[in-house]
Amino acid sequence: MNNLVTESKNIPESNRQLTLSISPITLTVEGRETPLELRITLPVSGDNIPIILLSHGHGPSSYLPSKDGYAPLVNYYAEQGFAVIQPTHASSRVGGLDNTHPDAPLFLNERVIEMKTILDNLAQIERDIVSLSGRLDKERIAIVGHSAGAMTAAMLMGMTLPHIRSVLDQRIKAGVLLAAVGKGGDDLIESARERFPEINPNYSSMTTKNLVVYGDQDLSTHFTTRDADWHADPYYIAPGSDFLLSLIGGKHGLGGIAGYDAKETDDEDPDRLAITQKMTSAYLKSALYEGDNAWEQACEALQAFASKHAYVESKD
Repeated sequence: MNNLVTESKNIPESNRQLTLSISPITLTVEGRETPLELRITLPVSGDNIPIILLSHGHGPSSYLPSKDGYAPLVNYYAEQGFAVIQPTHASSRVGGLDNTHPDAPLFLNERVIEMKTILDNLAQIERDIVSLSGRLDKERIAIVGHSAGAMTAAMLMGMTLPHIRSVLDQRIKAGVLLAAVGKGGDDLIESARERFPEINPNYSSMTTKNLVVYGDQDLSTHFTTRDADWHADPYYIAPGSDFLLSLIGGKHGLGGIAGYDAKETDDEDPDRLAITQKMTSAYLKSALYEGDNAWEQACEALQAFASKHAYVESKD
């Protein structure tokens, strides 16, 4: 129970489960000396557990952009019955690659390789860790990404970039984009176009079903002169983006998803965080399980009890 949460407490959720966290798990990545470290957080008991790959962003902190960050999302998802896999991406300050690497500074290629390495090694991870043996549902895999992590997630769901061919991974069945980047080209300020030419996404090829989440006060003046709805572009362009969750007053931190009481959070708000947690979890449950009505119930409750905080749009 969280006494800080008010209106959004009425959005339904599953009974919370006891969880365990396993870290560090180390994988070898082909073509590089630096291993990939990751954390898996999941319910203590149960089998056929659906998987969420969580891709962290950049941000000003040293440790939150790694396998050790994003506890507000990770803990919640695991308590709701997911197995959450968090890599420490190549872009991480604490455990990533050196900025002299040819894929620096965003490491978009490396991020994708890391996620595919995890998917390729799921069976081996289960064999190596007794408490995971036979428990993961490898047919129900989702991806959640925040900021730079949303680019990673979008690429694996079919979004393309001028310098990177399609890396769509059909093992991923659904996703959530949190504070994703919008259109590139003329929508970017000149300095951003020069520094980050790779930020020129083509969302028209993103076909995997997904939920787009953004804060309507998330002004990214270091990238664009457009309003916060720049972060909602994937919803309007991608054929796979079927819903848009808009957080009223939300900024890039979406209520505090990167860490509790952290400098990463520019808009810490317990209700906004709870909405992000509950709505994204409900969406993924319904997206992964045919006939599940968690998303429908969550949307109804959001509109009835917490509409001053957020609202959902649909293409239907």
